[in-house]
Amino acid sequence: MAAYCGIDWAENHHDIALIDHDGALLAQRRISDDAHGFDQLLELLAEHGDTAEDPIPVALETGRGLLVAALRTGRREVYAVNPLSAARYRDRHHLSRAKSDAADARVLADILRTDRHAHRPLPEDSEQVQGLAVVVRAQQDAAWNRQALTNEARSLLREFYPAALEAFHHKQHGLARAEARTVLAAAPTPARAAELSLSQLESALHRAGRQRGIAAEARRLHEVLRAAHARQPTAVEQAMGTRLLALIRQLDAACAAAEELAEQVEASFRAHPDAEILLSFPGLGVLTGARVLAEIGDDRARFADARGLKAYAGSAPITRASGKKRFVGRRFIKNDRLLDAGFLWAFCALTNSPGAKAHYRRRRDHGDWHAQAQRHLFNRMLGQLFHCLQTGRLYDEHRAFTAENTDLAEAA
Repeated sequence: MAAYCGIDWAENHHDIALIDHDGALLAQRRISDDAHGFDQLLELLAEHGDTAEDPIPVALETGRGLLVAALRTGRREVYAVNPLSAARYRDRHHLSRAKSDAADARVLADILRTDRHAHRPLPEDSEQVQGLAVVVRAQQDAAWNRQALTNEARSLLREFYPAALEAFHHKQHGLARAEARTVLAAAPTPARAAELSLSQLESALHRAGRQRGIAAEARRLHEVLRAAHARQPTAVEQAMGTRLLALIRQLDAACAAAEELAEQVEASFRAHPDAEILLSFPGLGVLTGARVLAEIGDDRARFADARGLKAYAGSAPITRASGKKRFVGRRFIKNDRLLDAGFLWAFCALTNSPGAKAHYRRRRDHGDWHAQAQRHLFNRMLGQLFHCLQTGRLYDEHRAFTAENTDLAEAA
């Protein structure tokens, strides 16, 4: 390799460093974050031997953005180095802990020169799965935002409006239901709820989209909302009602965004060739399957084996040993989105796969906590998914788990 390139990325400009195989600095420059700056970068690379057939590898501290997208065209290898890892490399060169953008760019280039084998280039995922990852993560963020707003509304209602919690806490999705949001918008305070008539409640349920049992539900809400509870002072209650209305408007927007994005995720996911394999696994629905596919991608060479995928997901344990001391625990450096989808996958698989249920019970009998047993089940099923994707086969319950485990689950 003739040269190695490191780029210290910033919002308005980027620092470039080129070094040779001996570590000598070949060139150093600062470019702007626009088309002219990118042209300068390509000219600089070309001056030092960059060609379409043998491109110079590039290291940055990010794997996203227009600069990265432009660099990934063709055969060029782009390495996204974790900022924490780059900081450790920086200490090798400057014990005084001195830091500058130009020096950071040189450190990134030196990482490729010395330890390129220990880092992986960005995966060569298809444009289809890259687009899917964008909408999947947006939908997941919207769902998390929806839950955060729901929790905030619940905490507020506990302070001044317990009747509203009693009216909807047993319902699926709770305060995030369209019925709950519509009724609370019409009656944001206990005083206003006491004034609602049956016909007004029925109208609110109609607006929320309810089609059956409207009269009975209106009578139930009429009784619950009029029940006797402790009250805040009038001025305080009105102020809290105003705050609740603001939260309801935010919750309406979050729910609408999550639902619209979920429809887009389903359409994009079902159009992908790997969707059939993912949906063949017990416990993997459209949204969960899309989240798994978006995080692992469709580059078959991204992970050398199943162990690499499990480590990336954080389902495989990590061992720390020194002398007579040995500790095995969970990983903290991982893909949090993939692990979150994995817990949902493992939980749903318990009721859809006899083998998965037997495996979970055996781990619990060995002393695992619920979360540990779920993570262990996810780890095993992730290995099965890796095999199916590599071979193009659908999930087979009889091959995935031993006959002994399946018989144990069926007997239970």
